[in-house]
Amino acid sequence: MKDVVIIGGGASGLAAAVAAAKENPHAKICILEKKDMIGKKILSTGNGRCNFTNEKMGPEYFNSDNPENIRPVLEKFGTFETLVFFRKLGIMPKEKNGYYYPRSEQASAILNVLKNQLKISEVEIITEVIVSSIKKTKRGFFIDTTKGSLNARSVILSTGGKAAKVLGSDGSGYDLAKSLGHSMVPVVPALVQLRTKEHPLLKASGVRTEAKVRIFSDETFLSEDTGELQITAYGISGIPVFQVSRHAAKALYYKKKVYAELDFLPSMEEKELMMYYENRMKLMSGLSAADFLIGIFNQKLIPCLLRCAKIRENTKVSELTKKQLDSLLHCCKHLKIEIIDTNGFDNAQVCAGGIRLNEINPDTMESLVCEGLYLAGEILDTDGICGGYNLQWAWASGYIAGCAAVRC
Repeated sequence: MKDVVIIGGGASGLAAAVAAAKENPHAKICILEKKDMIGKKILSTGNGRCNFTNEKMGPEYFNSDNPENIRPVLEKFGTFETLVFFRKLGIMPKEKNGYYYPRSEQASAILNVLKNQLKISEVEIITEVIVSSIKKTKRGFFIDTTKGSLNARSVILSTGGKAAKVLGSDGSGYDLAKSLGHSMVPVVPALVQLRTKEHPLLKASGVRTEAKVRIFSDETFLSEDTGELQITAYGISGIPVFQVSRHAAKALYYKKKVYAELDFLPSMEEKELMMYYENRMKLMSGLSAADFLIGIFNQKLIPCLLRCAKIRENTKVSELTKKQLDSLLHCCKHLKIEIIDTNGFDNAQVCAGGIRLNEINPDTMESLVCEGLYLAGEILDTDGICGGYNLQWAWASGYIAGCAAVRC
């Protein structure tokens, strides 16, 4: 009989195991991991540098159908607690613009200190094992796996969602949770690229430029973000796209029409930009429309904007009509492109949706429908924006679950 069996050896599962072992050094703790090693997804975070938390922390940086259950978790284990946790494990943090990384800027450092602590605590780790079922018993749980069966007083489900299947998240944890009485919010990709219909910026593929990205569904504004937009052959990418992608994905899931509105000069108001264009026309009256925009936009982007504004590249600046100038301004500030899909779960960093938070006690992460079952990490209906927030949720929910489960 194990005291705690943790299903899923990702960020939240490892945090849970470390916490449980520290809470009760004599407890028999076991991690069951589907892949050939624990913590694979950690290695890919922050482009291999692992932005593991953020100076700014609060529920406003997260999304959920039950957002009121996010605050108690973060209040119990926030940025300060995360920094203390990792300092004690050996990480010297490095802060940059509010983002925290290990000083070595290696995601492997985060994984290695967690593995070292698990070794010290003699936590059992079984890899390349698939959990086929979990059944509630009078004394706890009976867990059936591809490597035999085992009994546990308490179970922590930290299997992740469906993002990045190659790293171990295949959605199997949802079925395990549902078999024990839980329900879930539909799952869609988040922090992911968006695919467009009739791509008007196709010839600017590869261009990176500052832009504001606004997402609309059936004319209803959903979300916006500003940063470096990446134009791709299939659509749009970059941090501002990632930040708003979960809202587009949700609307697409419900079969709504979705479009992105791109503002390529977010630092200028429309009136200011019009005055700038009018003054610029006086100085460049003898040049072509294509030359008129050089120095403002990437040269691969210029023909796309002119085409959208229905202006020929060789049209003289002096011949531009007020209607054409208005059209150009509109395309620079309000270019609409229809979104038909995301780039899928395999390219998503996280998922939006999951097991409902209102079925979890946020003070312990224990299930409200199955005593002795705890849930942590991405399996839950909580997703954060870019900036270390999803890892923070993993550390916080995992730590709380680990401490509570070992006392069960």
